[in-house]
Amino acid sequence: MHIVHIQGISVMRSLHLEKKGIRGLAIAESFRQNSEKSILSGVIMSNDFVVDGFVFGNSTLKGDDATEAIIDMYNKVERPDISYVLISGLVISLYNIIDIKKLYDIFQIPIIGITYKESEGLEDTIKKHFPADYKEKLEKYSMLGEREKISLDTSFDLYVRNEGCTVLECKQLLNKITLQGSVPEPLRVAQLLAKTMLD
Repeated sequence: MHIVHIQGISVMRSLHLEKKGIRGLAIAESFRQNSEKSILSGVIMSNDFVVDGFVFGNSTLKGDDATEAIIDMYNKVERPDISYVLISGLVISLYNIIDIKKLYDIFQIPIIGITYKESEGLEDTIKKHFPADYKEKLEKYSMLGEREKISLDTSFDLYVRNEGCTVLECKQLLNKITLQGSVPEPLRVAQLLAKTMLD
């Protein structure tokens, strides 16, 4: 469920995961180490795997503009039928940290960030890469909160951070849109598209 504000009243609204046609915007990136920018690709795909839209953006490597880049991408598509946003990682483009709470506050639809490996955290790595101004980065990173582990029906695990929906809803959604392995199909297509645009 996610919350819709109507005349000052908060109303819980379901994702309606039982419906085949609900659409999500899946966002992934690709970049070269010697580049200044990362390519972000967005794919609009329904839960029955129909693709009916693309959008592109950029974020700065080691920068702080990834959140705004995703807001711009969402606004470009002008699609009120998008029911959720799926992002391949919330720390992208060499520690460009996405503010998941801000995205939810603006879009008012569930936002789900996905990663695939266990991690003890990025605090030490951030301090190493940003020796002069790591405190602001660490503050943004800490605001993301802890990840939740989800075991998929494919027998693979992944890790999520979510706003606007429960972990159970995340699991139900991801099981619907993951055909094999651990990468949901919308993100797999978005990743392929980002790599293709980079070439």
